[in-house]
Amino acid sequence: MSTRFRTAPAPAHDTPPRDLAGAWHRQPIVWLGAAVLAASLAGCVWLIVVAERYADPPLQVEGLQILKMPLARPPPKAASSP
Repeated sequence: MSTRFRTAPAPAHDTPPRDLAGAWHRQPIVWLGAAVLAASLAGCVWLIVVAERYADPPLQVEGLQILKMPLARPPPKAASSP
């Protein structure tokens, strides 16, 4: 009995047992989604590391540019004859 509200507590045997088969951590789709998310993040990190390691050389372009993009085509390279 409670000292504040003179009522008897509910008996423990009246509560239904918990269904552990329906718990979120037992659902395979949750783990599949977590694995796909982890693989995507690992792939993004790997691409960033590879892009940092192998940077593109800058283009040798003269003339007008907007946001480092040339406004004219570079002159063609001279082809060597056989």
